[in-house]
Amino acid sequence: MTKRIVAYSRLKPKHLDQLSQRFHVDYFEALKDTDDPDFRKALSEAHGIVGSSLLITPELLDAAPQLEAIASISVGYDNYPVEELTQRGILLCNTPDVLTETTADTGFLLIMATARRAIELAEFVKRGDWRESIGEAHFGSDVHGKTLGMIGFGRIGAAIARRGALGFGMQVLYSNASPKPELERELGATRCELEELLAQSDFVCVSVPLSAETTHLIGRREFGLMKPSAIFVNIARGKVVDEAALIGALENGEIRAAGLDVFEQEPLSPESPLPHMTNVVALPHIGSATHETREAMTQRAVDNITLALEGKRPISLVNEAAFLQRTTAH
Repeated sequence: MTKRIVAYSRLKPKHLDQLSQRFHVDYFEALKDTDDPDFRKALSEAHGIVGSSLLITPELLDAAPQLEAIASISVGYDNYPVEELTQRGILLCNTPDVLTETTADTGFLLIMATARRAIELAEFVKRGDWRESIGEAHFGSDVHGKTLGMIGFGRIGAAIARRGALGFGMQVLYSNASPKPELERELGATRCELEELLAQSDFVCVSVPLSAETTHLIGRREFGLMKPSAIFVNIARGKVVDEAALIGALENGEIRAAGLDVFEQEPLSPESPLPHMTNVVALPHIGSATHETREAMTQRAVDNITLALEGKRPISLVNEAAFLQRTTAH
C-alpha cells in the first residue's frame, strides 16, 4: 500500500517530486482554513503531514486516524500538542541545526541596527533631513566590548553569543535551565540568574522556545530591572514577551531601544505603535528567511517524513518517546 501525505505551505516542485516518488501526495499550496472539505478528506486518509505555521489541535488529529508522523518545516513546535501526539504514537519532527546560523545572523543584525540606529538614520537620510554633519542627537552606542545577556543558550543563543564574544569582544552572560561548561570555556560566558543578567547587560537577547513556562517570561518587572541604556532583542517567539509592558518600557525610557523579529500577533496589527517608534527596529519574522536556509529546512522536513513513514528514525525528532513506543511495539 502506498502511504499518503498531506502537504501544505510553500513546497517547491523538486520537494513535491521527491515525496511523490514514494508516497501519494495531496498538496494544498495556500491553505487558509483547516475546515476546507478537500483538506479534511485528504487528512482522513493521511499517514503523514508536511508543512508549517498551521495550528494542529487534538480535534484535527481526531480527523486523521491513520496519522503516523508530522514533519514541521520549522524549529519551533509550539503549534503542536506534543504530549497528545506522543500518547497517540505520532512522531513530530522539526528542523533544528539548518537554520541556526541564519537566525543568529538576524539576531546580531538586530543588535547592530538598534545600537547604531541604522533604520532610523537611514530614514533620516531618505527624508532629506541630512543637511549638516550629524551631532550628538544622532549618536548610537558601541557594540564591541559591551555585555551581552542571552536568555536561553541553545543552538541559536550560543551562535549569537559566539558572534558577540569572538567577533566583538563582548562579555557574555547567560540564563539557562542547565549549565553549558563547554560554551563557558569557548566564549568566556558566565551563567547567572535572570535578575542579575537583566541588571548587568547592555544588550538583552531572548532565544528561548515558547512554552507555558516561558509565556510572558519578560514583562514589566523584568524591563524595570534593565539599565535605561539597555537594548532588548527578541529572536524567539512574540508571546515570550508581554508586548504591552515592552511598549511601556520603551515609551517611559526604562530601556533605550528594542530589536524585534517576532510579535504576539503576526502579522503585526496596524494598530501597534511598535513599528512607528524611532527606537524600535521591527522585522516581519525573517529569522530563517533566506533562500538557502528555507531550502535546507524544507529538505530536512522531506527527509524526516520519508524516514518516519518508512519505519526509520527521523533525523530531527521532537518526541523520542513516540518512536520508542513504536520500536518496542514491534
